[in-house]
Amino acid sequence: MQEAVHAAARMHAGDRRRQLLDAALELFSHKGFGGTTTKEIAAAAGVTEAIIFRHFPSKQALYTAVLDSKAESCEHEEWLAEIQKHMDRNDDAGVLRTFAAAILTSYRTDARFERILLFAALEGHEHGLAHHRKFATPIFELFRDYISRRQREGAVRDYNPGLVIAAIAGMAQTYGIYTEFFGFKTLQADDVEVTDTFTNIMLRGIRQNKAPKKAPNQARNRK
Repeated sequence: MQEAVHAAARMHAGDRRRQLLDAALELFSHKGFGGTTTKEIAAAAGVTEAIIFRHFPSKQALYTAVLDSKAESCEHEEWLAEIQKHMDRNDDAGVLRTFAAAILTSYRTDARFERILLFAALEGHEHGLAHHRKFATPIFELFRDYISRRQREGAVRDYNPGLVIAAIAGMAQTYGIYTEFFGFKTLQADDVEVTDTFTNIMLRGIRQNKAPKKAPNQARNRK
């Protein structure tokens, strides 16, 4: 233990900060904010509590930094750029598909962030939820404004734009929860098929816009 502490002390400040963030992410995602102590985080990182407080003034500040690390990732910026390209081309399918795919990717690559948010909701940790809303609300508004514009152009049905976004996000998020958290692995569909299916459901709607076929006896009776 002492050797690990000394090795950690010699780490570069940036590397040590990332180490602390990863240790905190792991514990927060399995025990929540209230169930995790800085002593446990320090032990998981192989450092003393004093080293944690050299980088973060409080457990809350460390928790906030963990959430920020998701929003500040280069993958997030690349995703937004891809979405904007689809929006500029009025590619409705591309917008919806990329949105759903990003949600599933979040569950596949590191579901710990999703677990943290679920813990925040269960614990009533308003700071964590408010911090997430601050990050998510601009993205929601971007999609809502796009759907509203496409409605004005006559390309999209006149549904509540916010509910359209909630529907595609809800399908992807629920599927991610089922497969990553609840262990449903029997659907035999890869994520490409999943996002394509969800996108088609959203674009076409549940019902077909075709008149029902007449039964043969009905057609004969009308002659």
